[in-house]
Amino acid sequence: METRKALAIALEKGTDLVEVAPNANPPVCRLMDFGKFLYEAQKRERDARKSQTKVEIKEIRLRPKTGEHDIGYKLRDARKFLERGAKVKVRIRFRGREVTHPEVARELLTRVAEELNDVAVVEKKPSMEGMTMLMILGPND
Repeated sequence: METRKALAIALEKGTDLVEVAPNANPPVCRLMDFGKFLYEAQKRERDARKSQTKVEIKEIRLRPKTGEHDIGYKLRDARKFLERGAKVKVRIRFRGREVTHPEVARELLTRVAEELNDVAVVEKKPSMEGMTMLMILGPND
């Protein structure tokens, strides 16, 4: 159909002539209320944004020489974060020559993972990043 004829029909019906597929041969157009179409598209986008969940990452910081009682408190906090659905990044920070004994930190991280295995799953295994060793735990589904 000719463009002028389609525009005349759209004007007669009180709608807009909207090009739907410009790359098609011939281009495909539609008669619609374009303002209403844009409003509904924005509404769908807003609803999609509302239903989207944002993953929160909490961090627990330890040192290789952290005491047992303090580790217990940190584990309690990590358990609370995981039960709420947040991910937990467990970071062990080394100072000075402590970095020459990464096995101490690795043992501590495996202990943390074992104590939290009822509410957490290891998403990223312990790895060194500069002067820190870190592990990421995600909540169990």
